[in-house]
Amino acid sequence: MDISSLAPDVQHFLGQAAYCELGEFEALARAVATSPNLAVKEGLSAAAGRALSKHHGLITEIRRRGHEPATEMAPFVANLDEFRRKTSGADWHELLLSCYLASGLLEDFFIRLSDGLPRDIGPRVAQLLGEDSGTDVLVHELQTAIENDLALGSRLAMWGRRLVGDTLLVARSAMPAADPEVGPGTATEARIEPVFTELIAAHTRRMDGLGLTA
Repeated sequence: MDISSLAPDVQHFLGQAAYCELGEFEALARAVATSPNLAVKEGLSAAAGRALSKHHGLITEIRRRGHEPATEMAPFVANLDEFRRKTSGADWHELLLSCYLASGLLEDFFIRLSDGLPRDIGPRVAQLLGEDSGTDVLVHELQTAIENDLALGSRLAMWGRRLVGDTLLVARSAMPAADPEVGPGTATEARIEPVFTELIAAHTRRMDGLGLTA
């Protein structure tokens, strides 16, 4: 579908996406700090570095357009900080699952939404966000833990199902609230629904890959 009518203002997009990546870096940094051994710390620190690299790439785009990154990210700080607080999890494994699922869903979303950005920036942002996020270490640690602890797997499956709702709310906040020609109601939501269907399908594949029921 044509998503151009759903894309926000460029600075809105860049500010929100940049702060999302910064939040992912901070979440992964917490996972590094509480990792059980040095090998895992090394892998997670690499993933954190990639999130930070994407953040810096986005703030470079903000500066390229003559704006101040802190100013553009500021409107999203309160909501995204609350999102990170709600999705930080009760323990290390829940935090890892949040980093993997929530970040993956949001990156999928911003890549999809970038289709509606101007041609001088949209493809460049999509390429940046589509770069490898280094999540193999998260997948390995989660798969190993789930295989060795069925009760943990059941708990993480429930946590993953909760995460998708909170994360889609963040995605929804980047889109227009209503169709200006029709007003609030079904028009805008009908155009948004296929995008969310794509996101949920990708989320389900990630859950399936971990052996969890979405």
